[in-house]
Parts: sequence; C-alpha cells; structure tokens
Amino acid sequence: MASVSAAAFAGRGAQNLLQFLRLVGQLKRVPRTGWVYRNVEKPESVSDHMYRMAVMALVTKDDQLNKDRCVRLALVHDMAECIVGDIAPADNVPKEEKHRREKEAMKQLTQLLPEDLSKELYELWEEYETQSTAEAKYVKQLDQCEMILQASEYEDLENRPGRLQDFYDSTAGKFSHPEIVQLVSELEAERNTSIAAPSSEPHS
Repeated sequence: MASVSAAAFAGRGAQNLLQFLRLVGQLKRVPRTGWVYRNVEKPESVSDHMYRMAVMALVTKDDQLNKDRCVRLALVHDMAECIVGDIAPADNVPKEEKHRREKEAMKQLTQLLPEDLSKELYELWEEYETQSTAEAKYVKQLDQCEMILQASEYEDLENRPGRLQDFYDSTAGKFSHPEIVQLVSELEAERNTSIAAPSSEPHS
C-alpha cells in the first residue's frame, strides 16, 4: 500500500510540474507591453527579456555579488506575468495593485512545486520585489539596462534612430553599479553616433 501511495504522490507531482512548466511556457507568448504600445514590429516576449537578463547576470565580473543568485533572480522576477500579463506604466495600474496581482500569481504558480522549491521561488520573487539585497538591486538595474539595449536594437532594425527615447528617459539616473554604468555609457555613445548620422532610409 505504501508503494502505491508513493507512486500516486509521484504521479501528482509530475502532473503539477507539467502544469507549472506549461504556465511558465506562456511567457514565450506574452509580448512586452511597452513595445506593443509603441507599435514595434514583432516585439520580444517576457521570456526573451528574462533570458538575456540571466545571461547578463551570468557574465558579471563583480565578485561581491552571488552570481548564481543573480541568475535565479533574473529568471524569476517576471515569472508572475505568465498569469497576469506584462502590466506596463501606461496601463495606469497602481503599484500596490500590480504587486497584489503578481503576488497571487506567484502563490498560484509555486504551489504546484514541492515545498522546498515553492519556498525558494517565492522568496526569490519577494527578494526582487522588496529590493532587499545587493543582488536584487543589481538585477533591477539589469532589467532596465536590458530594456534600453533592446530599445536601441529596435531603433536599428527600424532604421529610426532615437524613436524610442522615452525608454531611455525612464531610466535616467537609475544606474549605479559600475559595470552597468560602463555598459550603458558605451550603449549611449554608439546610439548617439547613430542618431547624429544621416539616415540612409527616409521615413514618413
């Protein structure tokens, strides 16, 4: 009887894990709302955004940070959006309400996992939300840095330098980590050169 019960429990665990993975998989199909509102063609998904953030965390040279934790935070920070969607500032949803919706979504997601994993993922999300550690603060800056890097790439793809300036404006003064400051400085220098150059393809 014990082995039958264990097998049944394992079966439920597999079913729950499959449900969790299907929910998280929806992030591949949730477009980043900011790009949608600006009529970017083929906007990236939330999953695309989190993947490059995780890679950015992976290649940091800052030995004072727990790199593994930074990668985990990057992979979890927007996970709730597979249920609630990508709520952008333009949606005019109060910060408290956005947090409430995402908190409920994370509870719904993590309850599908074994207790230890459920606790780990929820606490990672909470750590990012509360910005309670150096790693969380670093990953928040990665979030904003990745966004303006993506904005620059869309401007290049559309051959419309400077079109997405408002995304840059929204991050002004928010970078303090030396690596990210240096990266953003290089990005802005390249972008400013592109903006100053005459366009090879006029737009109406």
